[in-house]
Amino acid sequence: MRAASGPRRDPPGRAVAVLLAALLLAPGCADAPSTPQISRPATTGSPDAALGTLDVLYLTMMVAHTEQTMEIVRLGRDRVTDPELRTLVAAIEVTEADELATMRAWLRDAGPAATAGRHDHSGHLAAPADLARLREAPAGQVDPVLRELLGRHQQEAADLSRAHLATATDPRVRELARRVEQSRTAEVRLLTAPAGR
Repeated sequence: MRAASGPRRDPPGRAVAVLLAALLLAPGCADAPSTPQISRPATTGSPDAALGTLDVLYLTMMVAHTEQTMEIVRLGRDRVTDPELRTLVAAIEVTEADELATMRAWLRDAGPAATAGRHDHSGHLAAPADLARLREAPAGQVDPVLRELLGRHQQEAADLSRAHLATATDPRVRELARRVEQSRTAEVRLLTAPAGR
């Protein structure tokens, strides 16, 4: 009999289901809709793909997350002193404004059940104290506070998107999750790189 070579690993699908269940039970998500009936999306993409329950959940969570990214960017963009960080923040703002418009359109086109499913995701977002810390940071501390807060925030978006890749039913949403996971992971690397690199 062969000895076990490390801890037992659960199948990836089970891990994703556990993660999504945990997100639904987290503070701010207790009122999540159980099974919304979603119409087929009217925007461009695969005409046969329905916007499934987990796609709607992912999109509503990402809309709330992206809205807060925009708030973080607005709080820091005009006070940043590092030119590279200023360029990164500007790129994040442009990219995420476009993604936000796309996600809102997909949810709107999916019908009333998708937009009615919007609920409070504050349990997954930056704490008001973190936003206040960025807002009140003295001139010499804005860059490190912004790097820390935005780095954590973007890592959460990457993690959520990576988890959704295994459960997405709409090809457009799967592609969005893939792009978000890749871009946010790259941003986190830049935000957490040692100064001067």
